[in-house]
Amino acid sequence: MKTDNFSVLLQRFFSDYLISQRQASGHTISSYRDTFCLFLKFLQRHLKKDPSTIEIENITVDIIKEFLKDLEKNRNISIRSRNQRLAAIHSCFRYAAFLYPEQSNLIQQILAIPHKKHDYPVVQFLSSNEINELLAAPDRTTWLGRRDYTLILLAIRTGMRVSELINLRWNDITIGSSSHVHCVGKGRKERVTPITKNTASVLKSWFNENKSTNENLVFINTRKGKLSRDGFRYILKKYIRQVSDNCVTLKRKCISPHSLRHTAAMQLLEAGVDTMIIAIWLGHESIESTQIYIKADLKMKENALNKTKDPKIKSLRYKPNDSLMKFLKSL
Repeated sequence: MKTDNFSVLLQRFFSDYLISQRQASGHTISSYRDTFCLFLKFLQRHLKKDPSTIEIENITVDIIKEFLKDLEKNRNISIRSRNQRLAAIHSCFRYAAFLYPEQSNLIQQILAIPHKKHDYPVVQFLSSNEINELLAAPDRTTWLGRRDYTLILLAIRTGMRVSELINLRWNDITIGSSSHVHCVGKGRKERVTPITKNTASVLKSWFNENKSTNENLVFINTRKGKLSRDGFRYILKKYIRQVSDNCVTLKRKCISPHSLRHTAAMQLLEAGVDTMIIAIWLGHESIESTQIYIKADLKMKENALNKTKDPKIKSLRYKPNDSLMKFLKSL
């Protein structure tokens, strides 16, 4: 006999739909898992029920909205992250629509919960001078300094994501006449990224020093374990603070590890590389994802502006002739 227990739906959603039917990537499964762990804890507090006893009909539109509000207010997540959590819930209930047609009214109401609109800030990236300052910061006479230099250099030259860099293994790197790095990125898309002779030389020296590291990883922490996302962020922030006094433009920027990926894209764009090639280089799903770099390129906009001409009209300054208007204009 079919039951409308939410735990049954959730287990089938992960095992049957995500893993078996869609063969979703580990990143997707982890993200969805985290969403429903948070959601179940929220339901447990508000419904006073154990997660395994919650019924589908207990999950209303209002309670999902309260959950999303709670994420923004108490966990201080961004609107983008809020929308990602909602997308996971939507995906689960789209699957539920096929299993529980009798719950179609409730399910359609849940699927109608909209994503929030959010701002699209201009991407942050490093200029050529800022790149040079940042790469000069690590003390390359020490093991840590050489690791940090190699890590930051590879991130800037390849545009690899943080997850791709910290999971990179030595057998993913080819040094020779056509040096390149192989990685499996978002959506399990494989790509091969060429590297310059200088970057290849740095990687070769790093390999000779660390070829017998744990799990064949290229970048490890001081305990010889896998470098974490937070570890990468800490390393970058440390050097940004270190060079900010000499490079004042960095003080006005909020640079994250993902900014190094943006930096690689902007360098390619400024070199005149076609956006289609940049999309392939970065492993973007579509060329539309690359448009953000065109919007961020001030030099390209300035060049476009220089091709235009100002209208030959004499400029005039408006002067109000009424005392009240003069007063308002003076405020």
